Amino acid sequence: MGKKVAVLITDLFEDVEYTDPKESLTEAGHKLVTIEKEAGKTVTGKQGNAKVTIDKSIDDVHVDDFDALLLPGGFSPDQLRADDRFVEFTKAFAQAGKPIMAICHGPQLLINADVLKGRTVTGVKPIVPDLKNAGAIFKDEEVVVCNNNLVTSRTPDDLPAFNRESLNVLAD
Repeated sequence: MGKKVAVLITDLFEDVEYTDPKESLTEAGHKLVTIEKEAGKTVTGKQGNAKVTIDKSIDDVHVDDFDALLLPGGFSPDQLRADDRFVEFTKAFAQAGKPIMAICHGPQLLINADVLKGRTVTGVKPIVPDLKNAGAIFKDEEVVVCNNNLVTSRTPDDLPAFNRESLNVLAD
């Protein structure tokens, strides 16, 4: 049975870090629900190749409505982590032990949610000091799976491994 996956996303997300996992997850029968400040708004990827119409406002969702969380990279996570509603939503997923999949700059929301202490992760090079300062154990690998509920990858080059491991975690 497909899982319901929350996607925190706003303008300047890394296009393929949303479109590629979306394709992989939906082909496997999972349903993605995009979440931003305003439902119905259209957000645009930083490459300009992807436009996403937002399904739900952050004010209209609860962690219990979803089975997993997807955090695409780009500049989107940095913008969203400035808003406590998105940070608290992310934190609630981690506290519930639900699967979280974060690529590139996606872990910035996890840093602000203060849920990385002792967790093994990877991420794009510029955020490595932030990951370490948040107490994470950093590995420079294409994909890292921690406790079978946290999947992280570094860059779009890692998408095949990221998608594979995301599907494996959702299958459990």
